[in-house]
Amino acid sequence: MTQNQQAIYDARTLGKGRMLTLGLQHMFAMFGATVLVPVITGLSMTATLLFAGLGTLIFHFLTKMKVPAFLGSSFAFLGGYAAVVQLGAQQGLSASESLPYACIGVFSAGIIYFVLAGLFAAFGAKKVMRFFPPVVTGPIIIAIGLTLSGSAINNCNQNWWIALLAIAIIIVCNIWGKGMIKIIPILLGVIGSYVVAACFGLCDFSAVKEAAWVGVPFQWNNTAFHVFANPNWGLLVSAIIAIVPISLATMMEHIGDMCAISSTTGINYLENPGLHRTLMGDGLATMLASLFGAPANTTYGENTGVLNLTKVFDPRVIRIAAVFAIVLSFCPKVAALIGCMPPATIGGVSLVLYGMISAVGVRNVVENQVDFTKSRNVIIAALILVLAIGIKYGANDSISLGFTSLSGLAVAAIVGVLLNAFLPGKDYEFGANPKGDKAVDFEINPSLRK
Repeated sequence: MTQNQQAIYDARTLGKGRMLTLGLQHMFAMFGATVLVPVITGLSMTATLLFAGLGTLIFHFLTKMKVPAFLGSSFAFLGGYAAVVQLGAQQGLSASESLPYACIGVFSAGIIYFVLAGLFAAFGAKKVMRFFPPVVTGPIIIAIGLTLSGSAINNCNQNWWIALLAIAIIIVCNIWGKGMIKIIPILLGVIGSYVVAACFGLCDFSAVKEAAWVGVPFQWNNTAFHVFANPNWGLLVSAIIAIVPISLATMMEHIGDMCAISSTTGINYLENPGLHRTLMGDGLATMLASLFGAPANTTYGENTGVLNLTKVFDPRVIRIAAVFAIVLSFCPKVAALIGCMPPATIGGVSLVLYGMISAVGVRNVVENQVDFTKSRNVIIAALILVLAIGIKYGANDSISLGFTSLSGLAVAAIVGVLLNAFLPGKDYEFGANPKGDKAVDFEINPSLRK
């Protein structure tokens, strides 16, 4: 039995109480970023939580219950939502009337996931992964963490003392904590800094008083189905054209996330259950969410960071988090309470987790022994990093292509894949270096040993 298999085995001996607590920690880890997408776009927060939970369970079902991934709101489609809302405004439609059209565009993008999944199933991971070697996926993972870091800093700027308190609690609990304290540092960081902020009057709980205890997570008028009551076919076609190309970038992000999760757990999920299954799970979750007015789903780096910190890789913990999200979606009051969490708390926690993501990307490159004496590898990695970060912070977050906008991460991923495909000197063979494919074998958290 390998160390990481032992880690999963030991996680199952933690007991129901600890497993529930670990699931709650994963729910908190994804919450801040997940609810930010509906806040920015105007989509329903409760629908977002419901289909993040349901999408995660669907993903686990299609991946044979093996992959410890949580699916939350995707930021990659923000430009698509905004573009469709602008198109709708030109035709006299409000944002709430235009968003269901954008959701149909996202549904269509989800279909593209199945096309790529079919390629994996037909040709196998070994042939397809030649287009996504560590020199591409490693820098993409690094860029994911670095591009997200700006939002963490912005949240920290709201109150650095609260952010630093959250960071300090996480570090102290993870380094010097014993037993359960050592493996729930994120949750303790959230609770500790939130309580302190509340004691100093830094939280506005008026929304909690006004919210109902029980409510339906979504309204029919906000769903994609409502469009067909009186469809605007021109806007419908435009929404599909504007949003579908974004899926090409999000699928590259998905592959990077799967590499990151494999790196973190030391288990090769790209081979078993296979990228074709993970892509289908992600695509189907996105399609279902979009039909009911929720944002597109994506595998969440925040939860990968939690896996890295806790060393508890049991997928059942993630499914517990998904159930928490579903239950929470039916309680507007509890959702409002969590929504009152100080931005600085989210920022402090995110600062740690986003850094973990980039660190996993570095390990992905190191463990695969990417040869940077080769000019092709230097050029590919350099352009991925510079495009992702440069566009994010120097070009208003995206580049307009007329019919759609692409984020820096999307542009970087596409350029990296294309350069790797056309530049001579490809030498990566998937499966030749099992440790490299998994990027790193982590040591078991001492608190989990018997």
